[in-house]
Amino acid sequence: MKTNKSFTKRLKVTKNGKLIARKPGQDHFNAKKSRANQLGRKRTQKIKLTNKARRRFLPNS
Repeated sequence: MKTNKSFTKRLKVTKNGKLIARKPGQDHFNAKKSRANQLGRKRTQKIKLTNKARRRFLPNS
């Protein structure tokens, strides 16, 4: 099975093996959002993947 490269490029694996990615939907249409909402969306979030999904998206980790 081929790795889904587009998804893999959005993830970062930390030293302890955790996955982090930035929250989607913050590139445009931000003028109407409150400043607190904008800053909150800049933070990264942890992602939980099942072992099956981890094998598919991150075959070398």
